[in-house]
Amino acid sequence: MFQKLKSRHDLLEKSLEHTSRRTFVKGVAAASGVLLLSPWERLLAKTDERKLNFYHMHTGENLSTVYYTDGGYLDGSMQEIEYFLRDFRTDEAHPIDPKLLDLLSLINEHSGKKSTFEVFSGYRSPKTNNMLRHSSSGVAKRSLHMQGKAIDIRLKDVSSADIKKIATSLKQGGVGHYKSSDFVHLDTGRFRTW
Repeated sequence: MFQKLKSRHDLLEKSLEHTSRRTFVKGVAAASGVLLLSPWERLLAKTDERKLNFYHMHTGENLSTVYYTDGGYLDGSMQEIEYFLRDFRTDEAHPIDPKLLDLLSLINEHSGKKSTFEVFSGYRSPKTNNMLRHSSSGVAKRSLHMQGKAIDIRLKDVSSADIKKIATSLKQGGVGHYKSSDFVHLDTGRFRTW
C-alpha cells in the first residue's frame, strides 16, 4: 500500500515537494485576493506611509504632515488637518473624512509629483455655506463641505484639467473643475463630474 522511503534524503525531498505545492497554492490565493481588490484599494495597499503638503490660499498657512502609517490614521495629524482645513471665516473646525485625504494622496501619486495642495476651501460651517449660497449659484444647499467631505484645491505642478482627469479615473466621489477660478472640487459623495 504505502511505498517505503529508502532514505532520509527521499523523505526530505517528499517534504520539500509538499511544502512547495502548499506555498504555491497560498501564493495563488493571495494573488487572487489582490486581483479582487478595486483599483482604489490596490493603490492604497501600495502606500505604507501617506503624507500631504498643504498651503491655504486664504490664511497663508502651510501644513506638511504624515497622516497615515503602519496601517492606521494618526490622531495628532488628523487633528492638525482638521484645524488647517477649518472654516477660515468662522474659525470652526470639523473632522475631515480620511477617504478625502486618501483621494488627495492618490492624486499626488498618479500625477508623479509630491506637490503642495493649494487649498481654497475645506470645511464650511452651515453659516458660511448659507452666506456663499446667496452670493454664488455654484454652492449646494447640502454641500459636503459642511460634513468635512469636500475640498477645493489645485496643485502647483499639475494643471487643474489633469487633476480632474486623475480624480475622474479614480471614481471615488464628486469631481468639479472650475476653469475660470482654476481649481478642482473633490468630495467623497457619490461619483459625478461637472
